Amino acid sequence: MIENLTPQQSWELMQANSQAVLIDVRTTIEHGFVGHPINAVLVPWKDAPDWALNADFIEQVKQAVSDVTSPVLLLCRSGKRSLEAADVLQQAGFKHLVNILDGFEGDLDENKHRGNLSGWRFCQLPWEQS
Repeated sequence: MIENLTPQQSWELMQANSQAVLIDVRTTIEHGFVGHPINAVLVPWKDAPDWALNADFIEQVKQAVSDVTSPVLLLCRSGKRSLEAADVLQQAGFKHLVNILDGFEGDLDENKHRGNLSGWRFCQLPWEQS
């Protein structure tokens, strides 16, 4: 089963469970320049230059998460890529998957700007930039 949790609920889960791992499935550029939650492990779902699915995605997550029963929280820009990634990890045998609703930047506002309505950063949870 894949849980859908808000950024705040996800943060609380990570604080309560030291085995929880946050995987940032965004691109390398998004992770570095837009910012990312502190201690997030970058495992791009797709990345430049060809934007193809990361053929090593499952193996790279397994390197970051040693126990398939540990909570694995997945974050992207708005919560869509992370849900796709969670589906694949569920098929690979991971047991406790969490899709972080609204992702890092959240939904678009009326001016087509992200970060003003929802998301990890909007919730003022710990994050950093490169």
